[in-house]
Amino acid sequence: MRTRRLRMISSRLLAIGILSGCASAAIGQTVIHVAIEDAITPVTARHLVEAIRRGELERARAVLVQIDTPGGLDASMREATKAILASTVPVVVWVGPPGARAASAGMFITLAAHIAAMAPGTNIGAAHPVGIGGGQIDSTMAAKVVNDAVAYARSIATARRRNADWAEQAVRASVSLEAQQAVREGVCDLIAEDLSSLLRQIDGRVVQTSAGSDTLRTEGVRVLEIRMSFREKVLAALANPNIAYLLFLAGILGIFFELSNPGVILPGVIGGISLILALFAFQALSVNYAGLLLVLLAVIMFLAEIKVPSHGALAIGGVISMLLGSLMLFRGRIGEPRLSIFVIAPALLITAGFFIFAVGKALQAQRRQPVTGREGMLGEVATVIEDLRPDGKVFVDGEAWLASSSSSSLIRKGQKVRIVSVEGLRLRVTPVDEGLLPREG
Repeated sequence: MRTRRLRMISSRLLAIGILSGCASAAIGQTVIHVAIEDAITPVTARHLVEAIRRGELERARAVLVQIDTPGGLDASMREATKAILASTVPVVVWVGPPGARAASAGMFITLAAHIAAMAPGTNIGAAHPVGIGGGQIDSTMAAKVVNDAVAYARSIATARRRNADWAEQAVRASVSLEAQQAVREGVCDLIAEDLSSLLRQIDGRVVQTSAGSDTLRTEGVRVLEIRMSFREKVLAALANPNIAYLLFLAGILGIFFELSNPGVILPGVIGGISLILALFAFQALSVNYAGLLLVLLAVIMFLAEIKVPSHGALAIGGVISMLLGSLMLFRGRIGEPRLSIFVIAPALLITAGFFIFAVGKALQAQRRQPVTGREGMLGEVATVIEDLRPDGKVFVDGEAWLASSSSSSLIRKGQKVRIVSVEGLRLRVTPVDEGLLPREG
């Protein structure tokens, strides 16, 4: 009996050992693959950082970042590059597929990689800081922004032994290189047509991570793709300044409509949700609070135009304030997403039209004489159903009312009278017919 138990325990320990060995063998046999195919925002940067952390936890052979971006937010770019520079797992950035680009913020991320690769027909560079709306920024501020970006680009390129002089020119002169030129200039390490070719070419290369020297073993390993969750995709969409701007205006209009017409509920619900989502997006984006205040001032001017006879001066001021505020709403730095004029113009017209036309019509309707209730009965014609001497009864709007006539003549049943006032439950009427009889003494 004891011998059987010992055999069972030995078998179980052996099975556990085999499973542990398989698990240990599985660790480090994968390459984490993450794709960035849009602007660099807090959401995409966080997605990249989480992929690197997962690679470190699973002791992956490498983290492969496939990039195709026009640029992005400066803060998000720095968050991503810091994670790459501090990674204990080799990070390989591949600008692909063919036709992709690593512009502006994407250039910094590519330079920070332990191995930088590009697909044929791709380009890298164009990292000069831009102004609000795509124009040039103030000369003093421009010098500060450019010098800061140059110093950062050179430090990254030097740390990875890449062409720091070209990195500086990519910032100062917005130069760009195609794949073949980038290899010749020492900006990237190799050209790979696809991921399989890339993994074969980097196999055996030695890189220096924050944990020390590491030899890449990537040929034939399993590639584990890390995709954005639905939640991350929604948050990434909200980080678009055009969507954030429209949500902000929808929030203001919805809440205003609800306050103007309490009890409608739906506009208030939609407006509240839109405003909260817009504030989340503003937190992720570089918001200029002067621009935000100008947009709010425009709304106040539109409201004042409805109630104050300014002969259009407030409406014109609101349009100018909203236009300037919209242009200033988001700061433009190093390829950051900017608000499109093709979004501003329609939004401006719709918002101004809403306040000036739609709300104005609603106020006109409020000023009309009531047509229902007791006030609505004033001026109506009623039919006498009981002789007025001067008191009697009349029929109006499907109801019989006690009535008193202001006339000295007898008003007989069937004749018409006009209501001049409502006094409690009694109507004060005056005759509308001719040939009334004198009252009986």
